[in-house]
Amino acid sequence: MIAKHLKDTQALPPQERYATTDLGLASSLVTLGYELHTLEKTLNPKKARFIFRRVPTIETSVQNYWNDHLELNARTLFDAQKMIKNRLYSDE
Repeated sequence: MIAKHLKDTQALPPQERYATTDLGLASSLVTLGYELHTLEKTLNPKKARFIFRRVPTIETSVQNYWNDHLELNARTLFDAQKMIKNRLYSDE
């Protein structure tokens, strides 16, 4: 995997990481204010892992996403997704 660090160059310890490959979830977490720490590209050019700094509330937010219990501002969500895609494809 090729890591693209967004905040700092030091990797987070495993217990401080929350990872997902779902762009919709990642965009929602950014919209909610969670820190997107790193993007990791895999050998598959169509896959990437989004690494967030784990905080106590992130699991509840993830569960709310999958249970369709989140209400987010559409424009803010779209802007978050656009930012993630820009960072993801900026070095291709």
